Amino acid sequence: MISETKLNIPIIRIEPARGWVSLKLGEIWPYRELLYFLVWRDVKVRYKQTAIGAAWAIIQPLLTMVIFTLVFDKFAKVPSNGLPYPIFSFAALLPWTYFSKALNQSILSVVSNANLITKVYFPRLLLPTASVLAGMVDFAISFLFFVILMVWYGIIPSSAVLFLPGFTLLAMLTALAVSLWLAVINVRYRDVGQAIPFVVQLWMFASPVAYPVSLVPEKWRLLYGLNPMAGVIEGFRWALLGKETPDFGVVAISAVMVVALLIPGIIYFKYTERTFADLV
Repeated sequence: MISETKLNIPIIRIEPARGWVSLKLGEIWPYRELLYFLVWRDVKVRYKQTAIGAAWAIIQPLLTMVIFTLVFDKFAKVPSNGLPYPIFSFAALLPWTYFSKALNQSILSVVSNANLITKVYFPRLLLPTASVLAGMVDFAISFLFFVILMVWYGIIPSSAVLFLPGFTLLAMLTALAVSLWLAVINVRYRDVGQAIPFVVQLWMFASPVAYPVSLVPEKWRLLYGLNPMAGVIEGFRWALLGKETPDFGVVAISAVMVVALLIPGIIYFKYTERTFADLV
């Protein structure tokens, strides 16, 4: 008979949280393989039984760019900081399309994984995180198309492109920070999942996607920076196109806003996750 102590079987002890909330963020690392499979599953499901597959990652921002060019460039004559308007708008659509898709997916991540939540224990924080990471596949595909656009228009990035990974990380953290709050609310009130696509559309026009931040009056710039995506988009345009130095005041306020949403969002998510199995 083999002694139980010699089997080397890992033991997981699930205990109630002590105090108001116990973050236990360190337990995410042992579940990194699960995070990988959740990301891979989200990517496969997105393109399963689609006729053109990953090309959808290019078609959506491309068609949006065409519409913006016709409406805002040809008709409204919106300035584009001396750049061809198509590439001016596409540089903003890169982070915005990623953000909107990641947000829509991660808000539904808890509810759509009800069977998993009610059967096995794992850090629930992996669910919205996986949706945010899965969106980077579409982002990478559309970014490659943007590089082709830059070659077509003869635009060579400046040394500011070195800051692009930082602004990409800021876009990811923005999507995660907002989705943590809304994913929890969506567990109790499913209206959130229905309303978010409409809210995201309004949010896009409140962000400098189709127009430069320079059109915003100077006295409103700091208030405008409370929109975290304003700083992300400004940073992307500067890092990729390098035509005009961005308003770093807007970028800084947006970064602070992301942190202000993310840290309480993690605490709120961890505090309420104990009720997910009962509500989903």
